[in-house]
Amino acid sequence: MDYFTSITSNYLPKARVLAESVRRHDPRARFHLLLSDTPPPGFALAEEPFDTCLGLEDLAIADHRRWAFMHSLVEMCTAVKGPGALEIIRRHRPEKLFYLDPDIVVFGGLEALGRELDTHSILLTPHLTDPETSRQGVLDNEISALRHGIYNLGFIGIRCDGEGLRCLQWWSRRLLEYCRDDIPGGLFTDQRWADHIPAMFDGVKVLRDPQYNVATWNLSNRHATGRAPEAVLINGQPLSFYHFSGFDSGAQETMLRLYGGSSPVLFELRRWYIDACESHGQEEMGRLPCVYSRFDNQEPISVMQRILYRERPDLQKAFPDPFETRDPNRSYYHWFAANAQDELAAGRVPPAATRDRLASAERELAL
Repeated sequence: MDYFTSITSNYLPKARVLAESVRRHDPRARFHLLLSDTPPPGFALAEEPFDTCLGLEDLAIADHRRWAFMHSLVEMCTAVKGPGALEIIRRHRPEKLFYLDPDIVVFGGLEALGRELDTHSILLTPHLTDPETSRQGVLDNEISALRHGIYNLGFIGIRCDGEGLRCLQWWSRRLLEYCRDDIPGGLFTDQRWADHIPAMFDGVKVLRDPQYNVATWNLSNRHATGRAPEAVLINGQPLSFYHFSGFDSGAQETMLRLYGGSSPVLFELRRWYIDACESHGQEEMGRLPCVYSRFDNQEPISVMQRILYRERPDLQKAFPDPFETRDPNRSYYHWFAANAQDELAAGRVPPAATRDRLASAERELAL
């Protein structure tokens, strides 16, 4: 069985913790890193817990630099999951392939997941497996899942033949063009696309067992006991993998306090995770800027600049390398500074759902 994750360099400490946890529980694992960035100083693959490392230039993405400009960093790291999986399969021919978000840690159960792919083609984990019983839970979790997608794509398992491969090829095509954080427009990166999978493909197994993909959004119906880190039980079952989603923003701690108060072992697990990430360089690497986050003059790229370029073919034709700033007459950066306000005022902006996001981005960035 092969495993992979997708990051920019600032997430390398978390990816190391994940890869080491996979190797502890599957010593024969091959672990692949998708790094949509330049490697950080001192990075040497032979000294890392990864078997391979692929960049955007290694994937089947036409004009990968321009493609990257059209995506936020989260959109980009999510969108490469599909083409990255196909490239891993092309190069290494695994029978079974699992994607795990970099902020996940595995504590067991990998053999059982492998057995599921003996009889199924695709494994998914829903955000929720039980109805909420409080109004707050409905608002925070059930309605949130309706907006963001029924299944959490921090995990997916694929058998690399037949229906599994057909699903992966479809998913990859959609992500290359439509992996967008645009909830008003019906999209949230890869997750809303996954809502189609059980209807479009055979051999799909929805993992409803409480020990899989445990996170703050499902703690209202999952009680944790035992000892951290390697002896945690979820509703009496050994924890398979825990998802520390929202860790850097502080949302993970906030929601853990709201929904995990009856499970003190999860606070111990959080403290263990902080220490594990720090031991792998979180303090010095956690703020590294991604090479695709800035123009070549080192000015940061705004959400508004990305979306306007993505949805305007005329701008793409006029500025084939949107990162380039040296010639003001051929620079998207300089064109945007001179024309963005007039474009907005004249209504020459993308459709309504994106227009809302552009206006929000404009206010946020005080343009």
